Amino acid sequence: MNEPQLITSKDNPLLQRLRKLALDGAAYRRGGQVWIEGEHLCSALRTRGGAALQAVVADEAWVRPELRDLAAWAPRIARVPAALFKGFSTLESPAPIGFLIDAPAEVALRQGVASVVLDRVQDPGNVGSILRSAAAFGVPQVLALKGTVALWSPKVLRAGMGAHFGLHLVEGLAPEDLAALGAPLVATSSHAGHQLPSAHLPQPCAWVLGHEGQGVHADLLARCTLQVSIPQPGGEESLNVAAAAAVCLYESARRLPAQ
Repeated sequence: MNEPQLITSKDNPLLQRLRKLALDGAAYRRGGQVWIEGEHLCSALRTRGGAALQAVVADEAWVRPELRDLAAWAPRIARVPAALFKGFSTLESPAPIGFLIDAPAEVALRQGVASVVLDRVQDPGNVGSILRSAAAFGVPQVLALKGTVALWSPKVLRAGMGAHFGLHLVEGLAPEDLAALGAPLVATSSHAGHQLPSAHLPQPCAWVLGHEGQGVHADLLARCTLQVSIPQPGGEESLNVAAAAAVCLYESARRLPAQ
């Protein structure tokens, strides 16, 4: 096992970097590194074949064998007092372990695969939940248009519960970039004439999910092959975007031929 480096100064360059990443959700785009926090996310990274640059553990974690073993998976380990760990934790009750990882390199979208398209979705909790649904229902790719919350921000990572590490994620796209996708775009709309249970869904398709208050932009709707509504016999005007995503992705998965 690698011996940990003991850090006791809040001015240490590593801790300064972690504070920036924790406080600014888009800092990873400039610094090229992502801070992930907590035993669950760190374990998910290891299980899915990811790679860590650095483990950072609080003193309380170092005395727990399972967390010490998890930290030892990283090539470098820093050990810090609990009070310093709180300075770069994004949790109300700080988890005593985290990994610093490389930010994903810019990648091209994959053609002809089932996808989710996020159009200016703002709430990190919604985006993280949508990523979890995509991973759960076998949708391998999530595409974020400009104006969508940063996919690798701490709050989205926390809500995603490890889904990030099993998905192909592309950010900063413009609507015209979707032409290269090679799969029909399907949008949800409360005003659509086609209802989800009876609509003919192309396979594969790309589900387009819009801004929480404004929905899918009109220009993007015009690019969609199909618009569907989700029946709501209870009479509500609309579903939360994350709930709508789960319903739509489940329906697509349900219609796939049995493997």
